[in-house]
Amino acid sequence: MIFRCLKRRRANCSADSQVLVQDQLRLARHVHGHGAPLRCALSSANGRGIGTQKNIANDLGDNRPAAAGRVLARQPVAVLDWADRQFGGNDGYRIALADGHYGNATGQRVEVIVPDAGRTAPYPVLVFIHGGGWHAGDPRDYRFVGRQFARAGYVVVLAGYRLGPEGRFPLMLQDSAAAVAWTRENIARWSGDPERVFLMGQSAGAYNAVMLALERQWLGREGVPEGFVKGVIGLSGPYDFHPWTSDSARNAFGHVADPQVTQPIHFARSDAPPILLVTGDADETVRPRNSQALAAAQQAVNRPVELLILPGMDHSDTVMKLAAPFNRDRRLLDPVLAFLAAHGGASATVQTRRP
Repeated sequence: MIFRCLKRRRANCSADSQVLVQDQLRLARHVHGHGAPLRCALSSANGRGIGTQKNIANDLGDNRPAAAGRVLARQPVAVLDWADRQFGGNDGYRIALADGHYGNATGQRVEVIVPDAGRTAPYPVLVFIHGGGWHAGDPRDYRFVGRQFARAGYVVVLAGYRLGPEGRFPLMLQDSAAAVAWTRENIARWSGDPERVFLMGQSAGAYNAVMLALERQWLGREGVPEGFVKGVIGLSGPYDFHPWTSDSARNAFGHVADPQVTQPIHFARSDAPPILLVTGDADETVRPRNSQALAAAQQAVNRPVELLILPGMDHSDTVMKLAAPFNRDRRLLDPVLAFLAAHGGASATVQTRRP
């Protein structure tokens, strides 16, 4: 019933049905590789098991039987992206570059999503770095982030990076920096303004984004000048997480002789770009103390960050609230859009709310 309701995109789908949809997606509540498999959510959705998977695979653009397995193999956010298209529609944006690459490795992918014609160019640019515990994730599954911010007047770059053993520290940072350098060199082709570039990441992606903002060497090695990034948004990110308490962290950082060099809190500085840190007080995957500790470290060097702790939100909420229908709860989006606008992003007159 839940996925049938999503597929129809019926305006009269009840609020209760939408809550049930959210509950189903929460079966994979640690959306980024920490929790229950997608198979649970799909088979419990309407009791049809693989039939539901095939229906979703069809909607994702592949009607071959093997597509169902690929849907299961990918992140639960692939289903979240599907849900966003069912509720949010396909207007207000355009995919300008699908499955592009900034390097030769499998994970070094970029996608570019732009506003529909009719807005005033050039547009501010938002580079979004996905989560996944540094071992999972695919920019294609996060097109809902591109849709959300393109409709608000941004050119959005969805940036991937090498994962797992091929992407452990510092390679995930080198890749993320290379994606930013690629953005600097190419974004004007899609009417993006290279003088107004912002970074945003969620979970592991927030770690990458904030490290690029604080530790100068990563962007510097790619020839990106100081001050190029105009602001950074970290959603539910780990910034002070040694000793390692998860397999994801141990696998990505356990080989490093001096763990201090992996911790964003160690690189707090007085000339950092503006930073917004958002987390939920119910996050048990990356606890709010990470954001609080980094905020305190920045305060200590007289460069305060904006810290927002959202009541009742857990780790998955800070990505779910970027997708329809869950973005009707504006507690995440409105502060993010306001932060961007305050530092040179799209004005409030450009940013439009969707029903």
